[in-house]
Amino acid sequence: MVQTDVEAKDLYEIFKEKVYGMVDGEKIKQCLQCGTCSASCPFGEGMDYNTRKMIAAMKIGDFDEILSGHGIWLCTSCYICTTRCPAKIPLTDVMVPVLRETAMLYEKGVPLELQKALENVARYGNPFGESPKKRINWVKETGVPIKILQKDKKPVNILLIPECFCAYHQRAKNVAISLAKIFHKLNVDFGIIGPDEKCIGDSKRLAGEFGLFEMLAEYNAKQLKKYNFDIIITPDPHAYNAFVNEYPKLGYTYKVLHHTQYLFQRLDDLKPLFKKEFPYKVTYHDPCYLGRRNKVFDAPREILKSINGLNFIEMPRTREDALCCGGGGGGVWLDSFSRKYIKERPAEKRVKEALSIGAEVLAVACPIDITMFEDAVKVLNLEGKIRIMDISEILLEVIGG
Repeated sequence: MVQTDVEAKDLYEIFKEKVYGMVDGEKIKQCLQCGTCSASCPFGEGMDYNTRKMIAAMKIGDFDEILSGHGIWLCTSCYICTTRCPAKIPLTDVMVPVLRETAMLYEKGVPLELQKALENVARYGNPFGESPKKRINWVKETGVPIKILQKDKKPVNILLIPECFCAYHQRAKNVAISLAKIFHKLNVDFGIIGPDEKCIGDSKRLAGEFGLFEMLAEYNAKQLKKYNFDIIITPDPHAYNAFVNEYPKLGYTYKVLHHTQYLFQRLDDLKPLFKKEFPYKVTYHDPCYLGRRNKVFDAPREILKSINGLNFIEMPRTREDALCCGGGGGGVWLDSFSRKYIKERPAEKRVKEALSIGAEVLAVACPIDITMFEDAVKVLNLEGKIRIMDISEILLEVIGG
């Protein structure tokens, strides 16, 4: 329930109680004010209060100014501040999401675009506001048989969870389509839940909607309990992160792999299917929640290096130091909001970085990366000079599908 008649000092006490009750939350007291976090932040230059200033302002009682400012909404939860912080303060998982939650609870200037996305998730189970029935529309475009477990509850080896972007987004759905076709060529026994699947919720947690996240996790756990499967495969690093790190905190544990991990495991079976060369210079962007957060760096690269004709090259910022695309933590819904405060978006910087080393293809492993980078290519008038492709799309092109 929204509350507005609370003094700033009381809001700070509410914030501290929540933060100190979370894992490592009290480490916020150990801030050295070194500025490593703000210097590393891809949006730091546009923030009225960056993470270092947020903590400093709290100490002198300027809490209301932080909540009313725009800085907390520019954070894309990329994890680079948390990774580099010498005091190991959980800035990404704790401090910023709790600040956002507090701002939402007490009506402190929450961007309307984010509000709408969160309302859509609560109402429809997806941030696009689309009917749940449309969640499986992409299946028709695959041309291969796919078990829909709502209709056929027979056990499967793999439960494919595309997540919202791969299910609904006009461009990102091609990742789910490519994966399904590859699974079919590998004779994989797999299926999807169907229209009853809902958003896994990790970006909503990072946006400050802890309650919505827990509701989604509980709902999804009940759905998953209905079906027999050996492992979950997802092409969405945010869903992967939720299953690996967040759902277990609520008592829901599953065996899960990101699609690049699984495809790497099946590389010996994939190679005999390769029919074409891929004669392009290709670089790879590490998604924040696959790479920096979950340390999956090598599998995507090894897949690319296995493809005949492909010339793999690295950008200056890779692996733990990779630049964020700007879409995480709700950032994909705040694009127009963030443009007001920064000169150049991280996605535009990243596309330029790829072009600077001569890349013809920027390979990705996250559906949000596709949307952010392709938009950047259009904004920069670089269409035709570089392609954005998921690793599954490159594989399917090589296999022929």
